[in-house]
Amino acid sequence: MSESWTWTYEDASGAVVADASLPHTSYPTQSDAESWLGDTWRELRAQGVSSVTLYVDGTPVYGPMGLTDGT
Repeated sequence: MSESWTWTYEDASGAVVADASLPHTSYPTQSDAESWLGDTWRELRAQGVSSVTLYVDGTPVYGPMGLTDGT
């Protein structure tokens, strides 16, 4: 059975961002999902996403995790 790793996106208030332009892709591994986020978090933040939560097969793995550059 293969796993499906997905992200949800939250705004500054913690509400889910349901913008259709945001990617709703599933990934075959946690590493793939995390690599994708590492490459695109700045673009997500520019679209109003403040934090993300990682899920595997609909079960939360971790999050919400803030999208900040540490400054």
